[in-house]
Amino acid sequence: MIESSTCSNGVKLVIGLFGGALPLIEKAKGNLERKFGKVDYESSSLSFTKTDYYQTEMGKNLKRKFYAFKNLVPPELLPDIKVFTNHLEKKLAGRAGNRRVNIDPGYLSLAKFVLATTKDYSHRLYLKQGIYAEVTLSFKDGSFRAREWTYPDYCQKEYIEIFNQIRKMYKEQIS
Repeated sequence: MIESSTCSNGVKLVIGLFGGALPLIEKAKGNLERKFGKVDYESSSLSFTKTDYYQTEMGKNLKRKFYAFKNLVPPELLPDIKVFTNHLEKKLAGRAGNRRVNIDPGYLSLAKFVLATTKDYSHRLYLKQGIYAEVTLSFKDGSFRAREWTYPDYCQKEYIEIFNQIRKMYKEQIS
């Protein structure tokens, strides 16, 4: 398990999971808690409908949940966290090797939400081990705001409210 960060640059680990079976998402959550510690925020189940990109691999009627973890982490651990979640996706894959759950780690600071990915693009920075990062949401004028490259699901009002709520928790935690 990752220990609580006592350094001044500790950030809030936020992991989004989606798949077709909520019990599998709960199983993944258990694995994540064993690695990263207790969850202190869990979103309701959200419909994942803004893309059909994952439909062939994971099926229809996908659901997403977001989890935030009590233990703060140094931001430089993000690539290691993404490598771990990639391995967990493989561990939970179906017999044919298809993913049954997608696990997207990121971190939240007072100014932004940073999402880890294995996909390079013009606005993403390489970190290490094949992992890139992007600022997915920026905090301005009292709320998180999408960027021009933000995935459509993260632009939804419901998602923004979740990240604003997690930010309030984080702000209290570091005060």
